[in-house]
Amino acid sequence: MKKQLILQLARFGDIIQSKRLVLSLLAEGEVHICVDRSLAELARLVYPYCGIHALPAHGCDARTVLTEGRTVLEELRNEHFDTVYTLNNAGLCKSVATMFPHEIVRGYSMYDGQALRCRWMRMAFRWMRHRRCSPLHISDFWASLAPNPCPPSQVNLDASPGGKGLGVVLAGQVIRRSAPPEILAQLIRIQVDRLGGTDKVPVYLFGTSREHAAARSLKRLLPGAIVEKCQDLTGKTDWAALKDALTGLDLLLSPDTGTAHFAAHLGVPVLGLYCSSAWAWETGPYGAGHTVLQVAPACAPCVESSECEYGASCRNAFSEAALLAYLAGHGRPEKLVSGAVRILSSVFDEMGQTWKDLFGAPGRDAELRGALRTQLAEYLGIGTSRGTGSAQSLYREEDWVFPPIMP
Repeated sequence: MKKQLILQLARFGDIIQSKRLVLSLLAEGEVHICVDRSLAELARLVYPYCGIHALPAHGCDARTVLTEGRTVLEELRNEHFDTVYTLNNAGLCKSVATMFPHEIVRGYSMYDGQALRCRWMRMAFRWMRHRRCSPLHISDFWASLAPNPCPPSQVNLDASPGGKGLGVVLAGQVIRRSAPPEILAQLIRIQVDRLGGTDKVPVYLFGTSREHAAARSLKRLLPGAIVEKCQDLTGKTDWAALKDALTGLDLLLSPDTGTAHFAAHLGVPVLGLYCSSAWAWETGPYGAGHTVLQVAPACAPCVESSECEYGASCRNAFSEAALLAYLAGHGRPEKLVSGAVRILSSVFDEMGQTWKDLFGAPGRDAELRGALRTQLAEYLGIGTSRGTGSAQSLYREEDWVFPPIMP
């Protein structure tokens, strides 16, 4: 039986989106996961069958990592892993990987002072230059590092309403990914009506303590009957309490957030509000039974660290009258004529999760995405037909000319 380590030092949502890789490796033996110490309890809730190692990583300088994290680093060094999977292109992740023989590292690493990426990571950086055609969900991308990825349909429970009410995540980490409060209030009213009416459906507001003011502002925009059934949980839930609050919800209304991925892990249906840099084909809620409203202007998906010359106006697409009528059950998606929003439903194929258009013009990007998925399936040995897209999107001569330090 193998003993394997995953270095996942990124954020809340990334911990959960590593699940397919974790399950794939568990089929081969023992799995350990190294995470930032602020996320260790979350990791233990999601992966109770794994060894969790808590390293100071977020917001720490090198001195803190070496002093406060020394015991953890020594534990990892002494475990004698068969394979180490480094999932983050970050200096700390690559530095930790240097503790292990480079022959057993997959993902990102350092060798003789040189930053390295395995072939799979190099290919991803090439297709990421054309993010609109992104061929793989990040869960499937990471899982494909494993020799035998588990079936994607076995990762999360199929989403199913639990009868508990409506959950609402007030904002994403970046405000331009989040619906304005006036639009969010409209969407809440619609979903409450669809779930049974304002006097019957509890509403739970989720967020950190930074969203206290946003919660108060939102409630001022809601009818009194909804406010009476509303529970403001912003800043009031640790990881275990968040799990309890999410479990059994009928629906979670959310931008692309870690809470949405946690809900998908628990089998809670997610209605995702994806705009700006959020792209469902990369980070949509994983599993069957989820829906995403994907805002898809010509500039999407953007880079959230860059200033938006349009003032993040894409967020206003969620207020389109025809879209609201459709969500309320009073219209048909054919009447969404602006093309600003695509309504997507989560489905699986042999590669993993992808999205079916309930409404929206797939356009040229869907054709290219399909071609890339076909090529990748062939590369991974799960497809036989040849893709029609340009192989230059994936391959370079250096992939084959020189023996790789990292395969």
